[in-house]
Parts: sequence; structure tokens; C-alpha cells
Amino acid sequence: MSRRREFEIAFVGLKPGVHEFSYSINDKFFEAFQQQDFRHCKANVKLSLDKKSSFMLLKFEIGGNLEVTCDRCNNNLPWELWDEFNITVKMVEDPEVMNEQEEDPDMYYIGQGESHIDVATWIYEFIVLTIPMQRTCAYEKMDGPHCNKTALDMLKKMEPEENKQKENPIWKGLEKFKDLESE
Repeated sequence: MSRRREFEIAFVGLKPGVHEFSYSINDKFFEAFQQQDFRHCKANVKLSLDKKSSFMLLKFEIGGNLEVTCDRCNNNLPWELWDEFNITVKMVEDPEVMNEQEEDPDMYYIGQGESHIDVATWIYEFIVLTIPMQRTCAYEKMDGPHCNKTALDMLKKMEPEENKQKENPIWKGLEKFKDLESE
């Protein structure tokens, strides 16, 4: 079976009810998409397809891990994936127009004559959505096993020092008026 067809589900032959599909995703899967800012992906996707007469409810469960680059120290950082996503797929006469007009991202339309649904793009989007925009270990733990000590030392040197002069002499004479105001 070709790599592309592996993610196509022939829903026409399925009886109404819940059907389970599972996919193992690795770096090879992402070659068909744009360049990624993560690597060594080992994800498992469990897809539950609940087929009804005129629509389908798809529930994606994403789990696994991958490696990202730390935004703070530029070292490799292992990242655990886990999330769930739901999509409702409805069969309509004019799916292109309906998809353009639909504001709900969890709603998708296909033509009534369709027999297959390709879930590869959704799997790609959902894996990318499980990765946060900022990728660092907790700020308090800047000494974790994955941190680049040299880069962190440089960052600490670049931090602004505490105000050397805590009191500005311009305001020194005004303190006595502050006490008068409260009387």
C-alpha cells in the first residue's frame, strides 16, 4: 500500500457505528509537508470514526514524543506529545463553498459522492498543534539535564544588574511631603 493511501479511509463500505484506526507516525511522514522545526518524531495516532447516516465524528488521540530545539539554550529537548482533537465531517452538495463559509475549525464538508476521506493533513496539523510555541524547560529549572550550561551562563551575564542606586537623589527631598499628606 502506498504511503499516501495508508491515510485514506474508505468510509462508504463501513457500517454505521464506531470504527477504530491507528497510525504510527515517524519523520518519514513529514517529508510530504514543509520543513519541520522538530525531529525524531515517534507518535501514535488513534482515530475513532463514528459513522452516522449523513456525517461522521472523528476523534484523534495523539501520543508519543519528539525532539525540539530549546528556545533558551539551543540544545535538543525531548518533548512528550499528548492531545485529543475532534472533527465533524458532513456530506453536502457543494463542499468547497461550505468549507469557505464555515467558521468552526472542527467542521469539515465533503461531497455526497465521495467514498474516501484522507486524514493525513489532519494528523499533521494535530501533531504540530500539540507542540507549544515556546519550547523551553521550566524557567526555574534552568539547570536541567538537557540545558546547555555555557549558553545559560552567557544569558545570566547578559541579565541587567539590580539598580546600583536604589534611590534617586532627585526625589530625596520629597519624602517629607509624603508624610504630611497622610496627616
